[in-house]
Amino acid sequence: MSTRSILITGCSSGIGYDAACGLRDRGWRVFASCRQEADCERLRTEGFESPRIDYADTASIHAGLSEVLAATGGTLDALFNNGAFGLPGAVEDLPTDGLREIFETNFFGWHELTRAVIPTMRKQGSGRIVQCSSVLGFVTYSWRGAYASTKYALEGLTDTLRIEMRDTGIDVVLIEPGPITTKIRINSIPHFEKWINWKQSARADQYRSSLLKRLYDGPDGPDPFELPPSAVTAKLVKALESKRPKPRYYVTTATYISGIGRRILPTRWLDWIIAKS
Repeated sequence: MSTRSILITGCSSGIGYDAACGLRDRGWRVFASCRQEADCERLRTEGFESPRIDYADTASIHAGLSEVLAATGGTLDALFNNGAFGLPGAVEDLPTDGLREIFETNFFGWHELTRAVIPTMRKQGSGRIVQCSSVLGFVTYSWRGAYASTKYALEGLTDTLRIEMRDTGIDVVLIEPGPITTKIRINSIPHFEKWINWKQSARADQYRSSLLKRLYDGPDGPDPFELPPSAVTAKLVKALESKRPKPRYYVTTATYISGIGRRILPTRWLDWIIAKS
């Protein structure tokens, strides 16, 4: 049996890095891409094939994929879209250009890479496209409007793609993690400082008492139900290796609770619970 191949984005740390290591251990040929060349070089020293792919850089998307296809002889069994960043802040303080920037990386870049991969998978008659969404793709919380909006958009686009791909042999899957131990909070700080003028906000006191402490000092211990990145990798393995994968996989108890609440609670009740949490 030939070695299965997968391209994973956002592998510098967290979910992407754990997925790359976990799948390599299972015998997959892993192309572990990163946004920055320095991170790609580090992964190469660990034995990975690591093309540079920056979702906000169209040239890097197509050059990175071309590098992968050249290495495999023109085939690719799976794509795991994962790289993303956060932009915390109140929606009323979020400049439209900031929203455009996060959509470029968290949504448009994913779409561009996915479209570029589909012709190869169509030619093969098979493939798996797995999207790392979030519990914030179907419920949202204060300060997370920018990130949640990219994930809500991703869910809609992915659900449509899954229906459209039914006759192609290409399976399209969503993974929806809740709180996972990653660097997303730390990595979001430069984006917050670039775009959110919180000192001039009508919510300045709320920033001081809530968001700033969490953003700069970190939470007091793990979040409720927080799990390590390996929990996502475990669901990714199911999405990739199951003969008939589920359309979506929840990760963490928080996602299961939120999913139930979304289905059975009136919107006002759910809003109240989220606002209090």
